Amino acid sequence: MNDLRVVVVPALVDNYVYLVIDEARRCAAVVDPSDAEPVLVAASRENVRITEIWVTHHHADHTAGIPDLCERARIERVIGSAYDAERRRISLQNEIARPDRPFRFGSHAVRALEVPGHTLGAVAYHVADDLFTGDTLFVAGCGRLFEGTAAQMVDSLRRLRALPDETRVWCGHEYTVANLSFATSLEPSRAALRDALQCALRARAAGQPTVPSTLAFERAYNPFLRFDAPELAAGRDPIATFAALRAAKDRYVPPAL
Repeated sequence: MNDLRVVVVPALVDNYVYLVIDEARRCAAVVDPSDAEPVLVAASRENVRITEIWVTHHHADHTAGIPDLCERARIERVIGSAYDAERRRISLQNEIARPDRPFRFGSHAVRALEVPGHTLGAVAYHVADDLFTGDTLFVAGCGRLFEGTAAQMVDSLRRLRALPDETRVWCGHEYTVANLSFATSLEPSRAALRDALQCALRARAAGQPTVPSTLAFERAYNPFLRFDAPELAAGRDPIATFAALRAAKDRYVPPAL
């Protein structure tokens, strides 16, 4: 029985922070605390004790709340990548998420997946059926290549794509409408893509998050996981296809919806 529950904590403009709650022990891990205050409010509302922080990458909109959160909640465990630890890019990091050595959260094993591309220190966290992807994989999209290469990102996305269909994807930002708009522009005849876009629009109009997605959905509709699909490749190899898609998305201006 899975006694984990994920609480979405909106922060800043479009960031998502997550409380991963172990119901049996009434403790929580925080994923990517951009701001301490909404996390502390959520933890109080859920009546849980925060024991640790999992960081997907070093960017300030995923880490700025760490010092305040650690001080106010007396958190002593801050986990991030070896790459970021070596460069001291994450405030108060004192533990390394190693891909060959799952760490424990309550009774659960948490597996770290190195996913360089958006940054060279990017990590995703996989526990039970939940996958926390930061800015590597979004609903129907992926992160920009700020430090890594297209080849690195393709390898990272292959790693995530190989997880089971039912895996729930919890990403770092609410970009779903823009991402599905771009995907629809690539394949305007796909009715299912248009339907997914309308569903996302309705959710946002109601003030609801579009997370989580599932890997089954992402494999079907996310163009950045379909870098080897013939209809998108146009004769290119996967890396060239991904690079072309990423460049096109970087230029894309969504229409008013």
